[in-house]
Amino acid sequence: MRVIVSVALSADGCLDDCTSRRLMLSTPEDWAEVHRLRAGCDAILVGAETVRRDNPSLLTSDEALCRLRLGQGLGANPLKVTLSRSCRLPADSRFFGGDAEKIVFTQGEASEALRSVATVIRSDEEISAALIVTELEKRGVKRLLVEGGAQVLRMFFAENMVDEFRLAVNPAVRVDDPRAPRPEIGEEYLRCPCTRSDAGGMQVAAYTLREERGEEDLHWLRVAVDESRRCVPCATSYCVGAVVVTEDGRAFRGYTHETSATGHAEQEAVRKALAAGAELRGATIYSSMEPCSTRKSEPESCSELILRHGFRRAVFVVYEPDCFVCCRGALNLRRGGVEVRADDRLAVEVRAINGHLGH
Repeated sequence: MRVIVSVALSADGCLDDCTSRRLMLSTPEDWAEVHRLRAGCDAILVGAETVRRDNPSLLTSDEALCRLRLGQGLGANPLKVTLSRSCRLPADSRFFGGDAEKIVFTQGEASEALRSVATVIRSDEEISAALIVTELEKRGVKRLLVEGGAQVLRMFFAENMVDEFRLAVNPAVRVDDPRAPRPEIGEEYLRCPCTRSDAGGMQVAAYTLREERGEEDLHWLRVAVDESRRCVPCATSYCVGAVVVTEDGRAFRGYTHETSATGHAEQEAVRKALAAGAELRGATIYSSMEPCSTRKSEPESCSELILRHGFRRAVFVVYEPDCFVCCRGALNLRRGGVEVRADDRLAVEVRAINGHLGH
């Protein structure tokens, strides 16, 4: 998933003031750019306080943008997402209007009224950016736009889950209130490459925190899928292939049960890399399926193996179905600081290779 953050600030760095009314920071030209950005995403995320305070509809109001989305086979409006620990959200707010699906992440108990207008994802764990991204990615979201508020922005930046960042500053507006909400972005992000522009007087900086590597990833995923074809189908395991690519460009391949009856593809590829004396810290591992989080046959899961060796990225084609276990590999890797990408362009092939399991 590609995570994009869009923020509008006052000249003194505030997201809002402390009054009951909504502070309008964006110029019409800036709003037009934000609407185009929204229309290019699969989902938009705002926090519960934004839903309660600003009552946004987050709908694609521009007819041309609606037609563009429909022409791309998408719904007229992106999916809408919010998070609330208490789940005290007004079911009649504008956020829950429109034809797109609405999703609420919560640790609380949702009312019947709220369940009637949204999909509620309840977690017994602390809600995190890693959890949100993983659950949305499983539902097919490829581009997520995060718009705030302050706590949501802080969470995504603190967990290093942001790929692109659009920062628009209105130099004509000052809040001059130390209590006003401000984003905590971090100086390291603001030192990343950016392009600058003007949007009706708004000073806009667009930062690229992580480059897209679509074609490179697709190449190595094809290699991993080809490795998975070498597996002997088994009623108790998936046919999976994996490739370890080190920072100096060396590649090591493996597939399920290649050298032992319990060996997973990632484990086989890592074993070859270590035998060759390769440095795995900072490497990328490609797999046809999500690295496992639970092993019955061995003490260490593939996601634990990846974390232990300091891999920087993990890219896979499909999430593991909840067949043998409930896999949390991608979530555990994200929580461990690994950049995770699910790229489903080869999903049909991976599912066909594992057709013996009926998935």
